[in-house]
Amino acid sequence: MEAVRVAPADTDLDQQNRALGTSTPEVLIEWASQRFGDKLIASTSFGATSAVMLHLVHQVAPRTPIICVDTGYLFPETYQFAEDLIKRLELDVHFYAAPMSPARQEALYGKLWEQGEEGVNRYLQINKVEPMQRALHDLGAEGWMAGLRSEQTEHRAGLRRIDRQDGRVKIHPILHWTDDEMTAYMERHDLPYHPMVQQGYRSIGDHHSTIPTTADMDPRDGRILGKTPECGLHLPLTEEQNQSLKSSGL
Repeated sequence: MEAVRVAPADTDLDQQNRALGTSTPEVLIEWASQRFGDKLIASTSFGATSAVMLHLVHQVAPRTPIICVDTGYLFPETYQFAEDLIKRLELDVHFYAAPMSPARQEALYGKLWEQGEEGVNRYLQINKVEPMQRALHDLGAEGWMAGLRSEQTEHRAGLRRIDRQDGRVKIHPILHWTDDEMTAYMERHDLPYHPMVQQGYRSIGDHHSTIPTTADMDPRDGRILGKTPECGLHLPLTEEQNQSLKSSGL
């Protein structure tokens, strides 16, 4: 009978962070793969530099399922970029979307992202948070790897390389990498940027709320969806969200 894996306690996470806090991304991914086995997943947005994290997973733990949340409002270039990377790196990508199509949402509710913070929060809950939680549930994820970096947002600056979110262990292999380290890795392995980077898009999300930025701006200034630079995927669920997901059968 297969052994039951027990989620590490917070004290165990403290110990693992002390042991692995300065390790290479490859070592951390290998640790996660050995610890969680087929209960390990990774997530990606197929954004500007997503090829880095996807290549690392491909190199170290190539059988890891990868989740991509498809809001239905991604740029055409994002869908094309995703297909190119999937073929090149032979990735096992699972696309998840809201049960309600974008056309139906707009017919019933209008353009939620234009309806202030309440509308934005509803948009994110429908199109990002719920699909991601459903994906994690469907794949039985106990460990979740994400390519977050500490210099991206204030929230991410406070994360640990091995952390916890909503009962799952969250692993951030490239958390402390700088832009220069990202560039060096991409050049060393001849990895592609998202094609819209050449047009000044340095942080790429939905087409209705992403704009180009200049070199003197924070890349996240190009994401104009609501007041927070976080889309909700990498934030702990609120009590209201937990209740909503429970009632939906997750």
